[in-house]
Amino acid sequence: MPVLKIGSRGSDLALWQARHIAARLSSLGIETSIQVIKTTGDHLQTASLVQAGGKGLFTKEIEEALLNSTVDVAVHSLKDLPTENTPGLVIAAIPEREDPRDALLGAKLEDLAWGARVGTSSGRRVAQLRLLRPDLRIDPIRGNVDTRIRKLKEGQYDAITLAVAGLRRLGLDHEIAQIFTPLEMCPAPGQGALAVQTREQGDAAEICSRLNHEPTAEAVNCERAVLSALGGGCQLPVGVFAKPVDAETMDVLAVVVSHEGRSLRKHRQGPRRHAEELGRAVAESLLHEGAAELLTVP
Repeated sequence: MPVLKIGSRGSDLALWQARHIAARLSSLGIETSIQVIKTTGDHLQTASLVQAGGKGLFTKEIEEALLNSTVDVAVHSLKDLPTENTPGLVIAAIPEREDPRDALLGAKLEDLAWGARVGTSSGRRVAQLRLLRPDLRIDPIRGNVDTRIRKLKEGQYDAITLAVAGLRRLGLDHEIAQIFTPLEMCPAPGQGALAVQTREQGDAAEICSRLNHEPTAEAVNCERAVLSALGGGCQLPVGVFAKPVDAETMDVLAVVVSHEGRSLRKHRQGPRRHAEELGRAVAESLLHEGAAELLTVP
């Protein structure tokens, strides 16, 4: 078997993820190498993700490298991948998920002064923070994890929000002041999960499929089904959190929040074997109650 070339962004977190998958493949006797690929999102350090086009900013060039066989495997944060597969490519595996919740760094929410400045570039986090603390000044922040933490410590922000998963993977748990429950801040669909992407045809898809963790795959596919049915991209204010309750049942919570502070919330359980159908049913309920009016990005 030839060496499998893994395509990755060059940030510390992306390289951790690529090396993690490389180590998992090595345990199966598969030799790998990692190739760093610059994406559009890496070049845009000032524009907001919404202005720049949202979903796909961190995946487009890597997917092109897969399609032209420059690399054989791509490792993505699943929440960055569009819900529709690129023709010719497939998600071959979704390994076991890290903690999907959101964290606040700098101070606990209750300890922030009135009008404190909080940094986040996620429309979902902005909308839910405004529900929790309407007084806060919420400003955009860009850059990798280390850059954002540096900006916080320099006093540019009083607090920032980041995913717990990325902080734990980088050994930065000690920076966390508060972890939000999914009821306080519903996570992004697929947050904390990795997607191992390959060409649809070829040995790499079969090899990488051995890394799949079925309970994680069921949960995140349910979440992504909600997002897809809502017509959502990664910058829309949509949170979805699904988890297996037992061998038969999936629990899913979905939240849609407008930037004006209106919100819709739906909680439902259903069969794990029909996780995607459950996700679509939750989305249909939200749309029936007026979610489409809330799904606008200013």
